[in-house]
Amino acid sequence: MRWMIASDIHGSAKYCEKMFARFKEEQADRLILLGDLLYHGPRNDLPAGYAPKEVIELLNDHAGELLCVRGNCEAEVDQMVLRFPVMAEYALLSLGQHMIYMTHGHHANEQNPPPLQPGDYLLCGHTHVPKCTEYDYFTYLNPGSISIPKEDSPRSYMIYNEKSFVWKCLDDGKEYMMREIALD
Repeated sequence: MRWMIASDIHGSAKYCEKMFARFKEEQADRLILLGDLLYHGPRNDLPAGYAPKEVIELLNDHAGELLCVRGNCEAEVDQMVLRFPVMAEYALLSLGQHMIYMTHGHHANEQNPPPLQPGDYLLCGHTHVPKCTEYDYFTYLNPGSISIPKEDSPRSYMIYNEKSFVWKCLDDGKEYMMREIALD
């Protein structure tokens, strides 16, 4: 199993196209999107290639390969134009004895974690900053943003491959951070 994980497209057709090119190159089984798909929101400048209608088409072309959670910029009207679910606040994926809790990060996040068990993972977007932090009973992971990176971080995504989480630059696909998974 190989998943690509991305977040915070914010309506950029330019970077959404690059994301799908990397998805194809990575030969991932699924693309997990952690919200903020179509709109830039009031705190962000318009990203390069801002074209939400084009992003709708690009995402809908891959509807069967996507698993999404709702970001703070998603609205019910977005679900009317997208052919895959985007309104779930979170999703849970089994990782052996542990769990990956996926959410956008504007409600549950590393400062306000959901109920987790020792060894679980909290996977969030929202901050636009790639991160991996181990806490006493969970690990916080953030892929960063593919369109509006912050704090001098690269446009990035993650790959999950059953043994590790790997952060990669969207522009060149090069790995720049990795977190191995301790299997029980």
